[in-house]
Amino acid sequence: MKKLKTKDFIAPFSIGLIIGLIFVGISRYLDLPEIVTSIGLYSPIYLPILCVIGFYIASLIGKIFFPLFQLAKFVLVGALNTFIDLGALNLLMFIFSITSGPMYSVFKGISFSLSVVNSYFWNKFWTFGQRETGVVKGSEFGKFAIIAGTGFFLNVSIASFVVNTVGPQFGISDEMWANAGAFVAILCVFMWNFLGYKLIVFKK
Repeated sequence: MKKLKTKDFIAPFSIGLIIGLIFVGISRYLDLPEIVTSIGLYSPIYLPILCVIGFYIASLIGKIFFPLFQLAKFVLVGALNTFIDLGALNLLMFIFSITSGPMYSVFKGISFSLSVVNSYFWNKFWTFGQRETGVVKGSEFGKFAIIAGTGFFLNVSIASFVVNTVGPQFGISDEMWANAGAFVAILCVFMWNFLGYKLIVFKK
């Protein structure tokens, strides 16, 4: 593991900033409790700092056990993907005033696809450190498409099942339940993506 430089901390800082900005928008759309909205309002300030601190701690541990450092970077990118997914999903639900049914599945497919594109470039050039190529290989992207395609099917299917088949529970609003379904799907696909990217797509 190479010694970290100042520029290495730009990535976690940027990830925290983007997540914070998206969280502000989502919290306002979902009309969350005032305390949550208030905390979220300042997230673009404190999240970048927390991400940098967490990244630094992971780098220290990574000197002893490198895979843990790599996993930490994957988790950061995964968090960014999650918020891009949820941000796009909520934006589409807000624009079209639809939170369930066939169109929800369409929205989920679109939002997940955006997160997948983001995931590819962040994981290729940062998480798994393949900066030396600087290009997107056809065979590599083909493998990525297979892993991502399977993840797409699982993600949309699980989210659609939770939202359209199970339906809102415990008095939760339709908007909140739509996000709950999306989050459950994201969690279920997380480990599949990590193992697929590490062992198949970006294997050195």
